[in-house]
Amino acid sequence: MRRTLLFLPGNNPGNLQSGAVFGADGIILDLEDSVSPAEKDAARLLVASALMSVDYAGVERAVRINTLATGGEADIAAVVPCCPDAVMLPKTESIDDIRACEALLEKAEAACGATKKTLIMPLIETPMGLARCLEIALASKRVTLLSLGGEDYTASLGTQRTREGRELIFARGMLANAAAAAIDSIDAPFADTNDPEGLFLDTLNARTFGFKGKFAINPRQISVIHKAFAPTAKEIAWAKRILAVIEEAQKKGAGVIALDGKMVDAPIVARARRTIHMADMLGLLEEE
Repeated sequence: MRRTLLFLPGNNPGNLQSGAVFGADGIILDLEDSVSPAEKDAARLLVASALMSVDYAGVERAVRINTLATGGEADIAAVVPCCPDAVMLPKTESIDDIRACEALLEKAEAACGATKKTLIMPLIETPMGLARCLEIALASKRVTLLSLGGEDYTASLGTQRTREGRELIFARGMLANAAAAAIDSIDAPFADTNDPEGLFLDTLNARTFGFKGKFAINPRQISVIHKAFAPTAKEIAWAKRILAVIEEAQKKGAGVIALDGKMVDAPIVARARRTIHMADMLGLLEEE
């Protein structure tokens, strides 16, 4: 599951050491926005060291590199030998960006004799990137998710982020739809770390669009995001009823299936199975 991807500043040794204890599904060791230009080289060494020496206990480990024009090539050369699961490519705007990143990954993997391929997580942060997000999603087998960078995107539009997130309606719809064609989608972070209610509502909104997870910028946000992505007791009960009706209808050979006066067709059944699968993965069925 990728309900949460937690950003950890690459120049903070304490956070890098503690990445596995926060409870996120994945961590992003950040070499870009959270690191000042004067600290980029030192952060690169710290992140490489953390990847080699810290036991992250099965948590997915990604590194947000700098853009390929501003140090990303050096980032890739430094971290790929340390076997991260993925690199996050900021400001992704085209297939060419993905192919350039893939070429650098292949070069670094060949140089160090890597036995696994490093995946790519494109970060969509500009109107141009959003307009091309479907072709970016399909550009390479290494692309494992699409993610939305809300702050840079709204800045490009000349607008402001709001608690309600109205300014992201179009971007969320475009990106979640593109990702649904092939891969996962991760929603933009909620900037106010002291507003758990706003975070919960914003995450529910992202889930409504079809996002599979959300960035966290503070460990306190993780449990709130997880709660928003978990099936509720009502949703689990509904899914169980749907599957029970389907099983009974199959036994009787019934053609048309209805529940509470509403027809139960294939998309409804698929949604019910996804709900039960998620509940089972989270141990919510056992709690009943």
